[in-house]
Amino acid sequence: MFTEGNEEMKVRKNTLLMLACVVWTVAGFQVLHIGIKAYQNDRTIYNIMISLLIFLLFEHFVFGKLVAKHTARIEGYGDKPQFFYKFFDGKSFAIMVVMMSGGIWLRTSNLVTEHFIAVFYSGLGSALLLAGILFGINFKKAVFLDSAQKKLH
Repeated sequence: MFTEGNEEMKVRKNTLLMLACVVWTVAGFQVLHIGIKAYQNDRTIYNIMISLLIFLLFEHFVFGKLVAKHTARIEGYGDKPQFFYKFFDGKSFAIMVVMMSGGIWLRTSNLVTEHFIAVFYSGLGSALLLAGILFGINFKKAVFLDSAQKKLH
């Protein structure tokens, strides 16, 4: 389907960073929105602190590292265009599918309470959203560096 000859399916590295920004921002916004909606009757300092802790854990141990890893990988492509889906690697696509499927199943199975959804999804969604924002910042840096390099030559 996507063979080496499909040049129209290839994009530059900055576009890959923007795609990562859009995907992670949309995902983060959606998860955060679900969490905030569930929070309507459960807003306490204690619950907000737990959401903040979940945010910090996911940001520090998962998504912060993921943004750095994928940005470095994408930057490593240099000027050679890549297929548009290469903003992720196979492992990351698999993780996203498992997380999305697990999240949908968790909400529809009624195995967890609305309180859990509120607290956990608010923290997780915030971390996902920040990952998207960080990809956007990395995109802006890459565009700025490319622009500066072109002016030097």
